[in-house]
Amino acid sequence: MYIRRMKVLKFPEQTNYYKGKVREVYTIADKWIVMFASDRISAFDVILPRTIPYKGQVLNQIAAFMLRATTDICPNWLVDTPAPTVSMGKKCTPFKIEMVVRGNLTGHAWRTYETDKRVLCGVQMPDGMKENDFFPTPIITPSTKASEGHDEDISKDEIINQGLASKDDWTVLEKYTLQLFDRGKEIAARSGLILVDTKYEFGKIDGEIYLMDEVHTPDSSRYFFADGFDERQASGVRQKQLSKEFVREWLITNNFMGKEGQIVPLMDDEWVEIISMRYIELYEKVIGAPFKPELLSEEEIYQRTIASLKQLK
Repeated sequence: MYIRRMKVLKFPEQTNYYKGKVREVYTIADKWIVMFASDRISAFDVILPRTIPYKGQVLNQIAAFMLRATTDICPNWLVDTPAPTVSMGKKCTPFKIEMVVRGNLTGHAWRTYETDKRVLCGVQMPDGMKENDFFPTPIITPSTKASEGHDEDISKDEIINQGLASKDDWTVLEKYTLQLFDRGKEIAARSGLILVDTKYEFGKIDGEIYLMDEVHTPDSSRYFFADGFDERQASGVRQKQLSKEFVREWLITNNFMGKEGQIVPLMDDEWVEIISMRYIELYEKVIGAPFKPELLSEEEIYQRTIASLKQLK
């Protein structure tokens, strides 16, 4: 049986510990971050009851690949990946917003559009679009970064008026977001994929804006297969995709959207295995190499992380 659960660890000079929905985050000397990607899976801001084999490794390694592939666009927090599920880097003061960018009318944007609303986060969406159509140009639809509960849509003007980012900061955030999305689409296209939408998180160190967190992973992004996209769109057939959206769709079909009183449907072994294989498929498509599962012991992960921390200054 597949089992990978990490107990809470303790590091030299540790100043904080935070357990998120899918990650464990340690702060070292109030200067460095050690992030463990777990195999937990969440949807609608709820942690689902089953873990997904190798999900943490997939997310961690895709994020590291993408962060290293975008260092010419903007600085980012990553310094090292000492183990398959561990990333470590610089501690940033985060903006309390997520920069959501959309190339296609899909997901939350489509659900909004279906209600005859044409404005999302202060952005005007064109009339006459079908689900999954490309926007004329990518749009940025930010959300708040909630410490608890659901993130909320927010507009550029609201962000600036509430002091979540200055006008100058917004200009930089907008520029980085669109450039990163362009790069993500280029990388995806090389593997026959379309990067449909994604989100970025940013923070500051000494006044400079850094890209944080994971980038272009199946948890933060949606991908369509490029081959046959136009034909499927013309005939009204659902697009073939690689993302976590299929998990959300399964939950919706089973009457769960994270609302009060709703019960998470049973996830049997077969469904868990399907989710795991979809994550691995996306890894192999994006990275362009076979996925190599690694199940290190808790002690080996800890010792590798300690050794990497000793190299930081």
